[in-house]
Amino acid sequence: MTSRIDHALIALRQILRATEISSRALAKQCGLTPSQLILMEMIAKSGGAAPSALAKDISLSHATVTALIDKLESRGLLQRTPDATDKRRVTVMLTEQGAAILENAPSILQQRFERGFERLEDWEQSFLVAGLERAVALLDAEELDAAPVLDVGAIGEPTG
Repeated sequence: MTSRIDHALIALRQILRATEISSRALAKQCGLTPSQLILMEMIAKSGGAAPSALAKDISLSHATVTALIDKLESRGLLQRTPDATDKRRVTVMLTEQGAAILENAPSILQQRFERGFERLEDWEQSFLVAGLERAVALLDAEELDAAPVLDVGAIGEPTG
């Protein structure tokens, strides 16, 4: 019979593999990372936003969001538009090509997790979060910088 440790390690490995497989499929299908897709979704939802607002909304650093914007802009998926009154400020908007890619992008693992998590009772959500936070502590990973994005590798680079 397998021990509880084995069950826990298997569950962690399954989460890591699911994240990796989802990231690779997204990269293969539309050449995006989960972080890039989430950023594009936020831009689409808002109709255009300042990079600082996007960074706050998706809990990434301003530098990371800027790097993601640079990468997506170089691919022609979004554009920066200077503010009419203050040229230092910009609004980021999807291009037609970006909107088309977003429309055809598959559902990512993070969206499936969010839908399932939201269906849990409050006590189940709290229990799950506490268990995951405890696992982070067991791995001495509390100090690792992490955004609320299910992605593997560097935030801006497609996997595979």
